[in-house]
Amino acid sequence: MPSGTDPHPIVVFDTDCVLCSGMVRFVLAHERGPDLHFVGAWSATGLALAERHGFTQADLNDTFLVIRDGRALTRSDAGLALAGMLRQPWCWLAGLTVVPRPIRDEVYDLVARHRYRWFGRRPSCIVVEPRHRHRFLDVDARPGAERG
Repeated sequence: MPSGTDPHPIVVFDTDCVLCSGMVRFVLAHERGPDLHFVGAWSATGLALAERHGFTQADLNDTFLVIRDGRALTRSDAGLALAGMLRQPWCWLAGLTVVPRPIRDEVYDLVARHRYRWFGRRPSCIVVEPRHRHRFLDVDARPGAERG
């Protein structure tokens, strides 16, 4: 399992969410370099990383995590940090940090609350291309209980 000080930023995301899986595909297509690693939120690794950084399984229903330099970022902070790792023009979105966090997080929360309804939900909807497989540390879905 990756440590909290992994040299590569780690994105912990909802593998069942079509929007979240689409975001991962977008990041892979537009990132500056192959520095990011990805972990399914409902996998053993994802749940352990969340717990290590003080987040519960319920917290993962509402946000994704970006763990960078041993620090976990959530909600709009995570999204803007991820944007900053993309090539131009997408990295310019990171400039939205000038918008006060409560406003940014309100918009994030609105989308998070409705993401399944607006974009859909499929069990493990992420399909990993062979050339990126080594960057996906654990994407197994959590069996059993319904989420979200």
